[in-house]
Parts: sequence; structure tokens; C-alpha cells
Amino acid sequence: MELRNLSGIGPKMASRLRKMELCTTRDLCFHFPARYEDRSKVVSVENVPLETPVSVRGILTNVSRRKTRSGLELITAALTDGMDSLRLTWFNGKYLYSRLLALQHKEITVYGVCRESRYGAVITGGEVLEDPETGEIIVPVYSLTEGISQNMMRRFVQKALEYEKSFLAETLPDSLRARLDLPGLREAVFAMHYPEDPKAFARARRRLAFEELFVLQLALTQRKRRQALPGKGIPFVIPEGFFADFEKMFPFSLTEGQKRSIKEIAADMQRPDCMNRLLQGDVGSGKTLAALAAMLICCSNGRQAAIMAPTEILAEQHYLNITSLLGDKAAKYPAALLKGSLKAAEKREALLAAESGDASLIIGTHALISDRVSFKNLGLVVVDEQHRFGVLQRTALYGKAGTGPGARPDMLLMTATPIPRTLTNAVYGDLDVSVIDTMPAGRQPVKTHWKKPEERPAVYKALKTLTDKGLQAYVVCPLIEGSEQISARAATELFCELSEKYFPGTKVALLHGQQPTEEKEQIMASFRRGDTKILVSTSVIEVGVDVPNAVCMIIESADRFGLSQLHQLRGRVGRGKEKGFCILISDGATEESRKRLGTMTSTNDGFVIAEEDLKQRGPGELSGVRQSGLSDFRVANIFRDGELLREAKALAKQVIGEDPELSGSEWQRLRPQVAEKTKELEGTTD
Repeated sequence: MELRNLSGIGPKMASRLRKMELCTTRDLCFHFPARYEDRSKVVSVENVPLETPVSVRGILTNVSRRKTRSGLELITAALTDGMDSLRLTWFNGKYLYSRLLALQHKEITVYGVCRESRYGAVITGGEVLEDPETGEIIVPVYSLTEGISQNMMRRFVQKALEYEKSFLAETLPDSLRARLDLPGLREAVFAMHYPEDPKAFARARRRLAFEELFVLQLALTQRKRRQALPGKGIPFVIPEGFFADFEKMFPFSLTEGQKRSIKEIAADMQRPDCMNRLLQGDVGSGKTLAALAAMLICCSNGRQAAIMAPTEILAEQHYLNITSLLGDKAAKYPAALLKGSLKAAEKREALLAAESGDASLIIGTHALISDRVSFKNLGLVVVDEQHRFGVLQRTALYGKAGTGPGARPDMLLMTATPIPRTLTNAVYGDLDVSVIDTMPAGRQPVKTHWKKPEERPAVYKALKTLTDKGLQAYVVCPLIEGSEQISARAATELFCELSEKYFPGTKVALLHGQQPTEEKEQIMASFRRGDTKILVSTSVIEVGVDVPNAVCMIIESADRFGLSQLHQLRGRVGRGKEKGFCILISDGATEESRKRLGTMTSTNDGFVIAEEDLKQRGPGELSGVRQSGLSDFRVANIFRDGELLREAKALAKQVIGEDPELSGSEWQRLRPQVAEKTKELEGTTD
């Protein structure tokens, strides 16, 4: 039922509740308390503690009200036990004043926090409990919006629960609940609002958390099955001696992580099902080389391989890296670069090469999914920094398999953002995951220092020593209030200061997202050649820039960046023979920022950093996770519920294996939830 039709909630109150996405009585039933207040401990006025939520009992006296200078209505009263008295105050209690007058000279209990003031001990905004002995002892406390008090919300929830009690139909099969010892839905919902004791609350919470995790895992498992398209993929043949020949192409040895990942990818490609694999590895771990192995397997089978990157800088970097890695084999595997900023003639040539099959490797930005692009026989799609693309953007390349034999191309997703181990099972349940967890030999960890703003002159002096040796550096400004224009202006000001005041004889360049593409390319080309020694930039260089001679990364206002982003930026340096340095400049004004900066200076492990980022910011705030289905859990908590998540995943795999479309009658009430979760995962709505 819509809330505006519930007794006591009119159109105005319904509008306020809608701001909290509470539109129906069912929404209110699942609007669980943020916390609970234990009002079982009642003290006398003389024994009231300070700074502690407590119930205080006494006689209500001296009720009065007046206007303050600021126009607020102040209600004052006293609570006395005959010997001592406690001051009570409320602001703008429109209906409270008449209630307090009716209770004057009666014994009442007030729940609140007592603090010292110039008038003595006072409870401000306390809740009046007329008869606590017959009332609730454990009281729910809800998140609110302006114009709705706790008492209002509790009253609304009670009415919604009363209305819905006959409609809260069970969603999980009885056999499943019995197997896992889970209470019924109605019992669990009521216990979440009004738990009799901690044990009842724990049972209720476990039941509701399991259902949330189970629905997510069912949706992920279903999607994985559909994407694999058993028997409709391309069964690639691995050329004889491929792995040994591939290693011989390079003057260095592959890491164990690279070897393992390449073999996992190759095994997938041999199957007649569509590969859908995620390749993750820390910055500089060599993911591009592993992806190249997959692309060469594809091309050796007479198919084309495409790699899609989120920015032109990264697309061009891939093109340069791949053609360089191929060396004298580049002629055997011709590559084409396709991006929006190409001149008309260059674009026509690249489009024709992809369509005719003259290009075996096609590297580009999201321009690859435009209607103008077609392939002769696309067999493999590699998506780099996959979290920067929506699900629909990634899968758009599926429809471009071309006119060749076979069905949908294989998909390999790559990310340099380490995914916290806590999240891997939850977010990527529909993907097989390969992890490159070893760094190439000789790659030294970047030494990270945290410096205060007043230490800038010393930082720049040290930087001058490096640039005098012919080495290069980045100086990065943060995005401020989400505006690239503001960030560009801040970078411009810093550029002027560095080039004029600190480095007048050194070539300093400026790079930001507001510049024309051609200008950005020229700036990057100059930096790659080593002509530019210091590149002042916004976070546009977070991914895709590979300049081995760049050894220093200075990050201004480092506290404005998330941990994972700081780690990505740090990964831009120390990619050559020289040791890398990262300088974080921040005043560390808050405890949270100090903790974040401390983490960066203490570890180079991307997975450790990702875990810490997850703990500090929560799953909904991390790149790519908002669309993962994790950002709207009402009850489940991925830190506390790891075992429950594993249980849900195993069970979902078993259920979908037996009933792929959940067509059995026992899943009738859960099917709509799974369908809704699938839409959320794919970023689609009705």
C-alpha cells in the first residue's frame, strides 16, 4: 500500500518519506533501525551520569517556553526527586509543550544524554517516556529526514508492520530454511525492529542477510551461465609450442603470475564456451603481456582481437606497447589504432582495416562500439580498466563478431585496481578470475613520503636534484568538488608557480582534461621523449602513462584522493631502472586522512591498500562496485558475513545447476528479486 494511504500519513508526510525512498508500507517494514537504545537502566536525578545515554526518573516541574533571539522557541522544564533537580530543554517542540503541561507535577522518565552547561547539568532534546515500566526496553532508532522525528517514524513503522503482517509472504523454500535453521520472513522482519533479546536479533539478521547475499549470487550465477553460452563459443586451437615461443619473444622472463594467468586464459579459450574472465594485477605487474598472449592465440586461429581502453592516452599507450612487444612479428600481426581524434583519412583507413580483416589487432577507445565500426571475424575482446565501462558498453562488442564462422567472441576484462579479496566472491561471482600477484624482476617498490604543505620548498629542492640528472617527474592536482574545470585551474596555477618560481630553466608542461585531444597528445609525446622534465597534471594521468624515466610522483592535497587512486598514481613511477619516489603533500587535518596517508607510506601491496580502502569508504564508494549489487544491502555486511557469503554462493551454484531459470514453484516468490538484481547488475531499468 502507498504510504499516503496509511492512517496518519498524509500527502505532505508521504512526500518527506519519499526523499528516503520510502514509498510503500513494505518499504517501511524493511527500513530497519540504524541502532537500538537500551532503556532498561533507569536512574534517579541525583545519580545521573554525564555523556551517557540514560533513562532518568523524577517529577516534572517548571514547564515554560519563550522565544530566543534567533527566533527559535525554547521549552524549559525541570526534573526533580525532591532534593536534586535536572534542567531539561527542547527547541521548537510545537506539540511537546502542551503534552508537558499535562504531565507537570507527575512522575515521568526522560531518555537522553546529560551534559554540563553554564546552568548546570542539562538534557537537551530528551525523549519523554510516560510509563517506561510498561513500555519498550529496547527501542529502535531510525535514520530520518527533515520534518520526521523518531517518534513519528516509530509510529509509521508500527502501522506498516501491522498492515503488512498478513502480506509478508515467505520468499525462501521451507526446506532451505530448515536446512540453514533460518526463521521465517515475517518473524525476522518484526525481530529486526523489536528484538526480544540479542539472540533473537542475531537470528533475524542472519536470515535477512543470507537472503540478500543469496539473491545476488543467484543473479551472478545465472548471468555467468548465460554469458558462457555453452557450445556457442569459439574453440581456439593453441599452436604447438606456443607458450615456449611466446616467452622467447622477450628479453626477460615472465613472472609466475603471468605464466599462470596465460595458461588459465588459454584453457578457457580452448573450450567451446564463451570465455568471460577477469585479469587483475597491481600496477606494473604485466597484464598487457598476458593479454597479448590471448590476442596472439586468437590471431593464430585466423580471427581478429580488439582491445578497448577508457581513454585515448591509454589506447595509444597500448598500441605503442603492443607493437613494441611484437618487435619483428609486428608485420605478421598488423595493428590498427582507432580513436575519436583521428583525422578523417586516418579514421577511414583504420575502419577499413578492421572491416576487411587487414588488421589483426584493433586497439581503441569506446569508439570501437560505434555503429561505424565493424570487424571481419572478431574472436576476442579485451577490455582494459573494465570498471570504467558500463556492462552494456562492454557487451556491445559482442554484437560485432563479424561474418566469419563461429559465435560470440571471448571476453577478457582487465583491471589494475586490485579488488579486495573480501569483494572478489561477491562482486565477480559471474566471472572467472586470474590474478597476477608477482611483480617483474628488478621492479623496485616506490618509496612513499608524507610531507606537510610548509615542506614544499624542500620537496622541490629534492626534485631539482633529480631533474638535473635528466630524470622526470609528475606533479598531480586533485579533482576539487568533482569539477575538471576547477581542477584544471588549480593545475594551471601550480604550473605557473613551478615553471616561473622553482624551475625557471627546466621544461615544465601542463596536462588536464579541458585541453584539446591533439594538444594532450603533443604534451604526452614530449614527456615520453624526455624533452619535458616535469608534467603538472590532474588525475587524467592515473592510468595509461608509461614513462620509464619518470621517477617521482608528487601529489598535491593527497587527502582528497582515495587510497586506490593514490596507489594508481604512485604506480606511474619507478617503471624503469631508477628507484621511484612518491611524495604526498597534505596537512592531514582529519584522523581519516592521517590514517589513509599512513597506509600509503607503510605498504606498496595493492591488495592490502584495496582492503583498507574498502574498510574506510565502504563498497558503494569504490570504483565499479556501485553497479555490482553491493551498494544497497540493507542488512548484509561483507566484512562480518564472509562465511554466509560463501554459503550463499555454493548454494546458488547448486540451485542454478539444477534449475537454471528458477522455474520451480519453490522459487516463485524469489524470482522477482533475482530479476531485479540482474537489471541492477546490468545497469538497466524498465
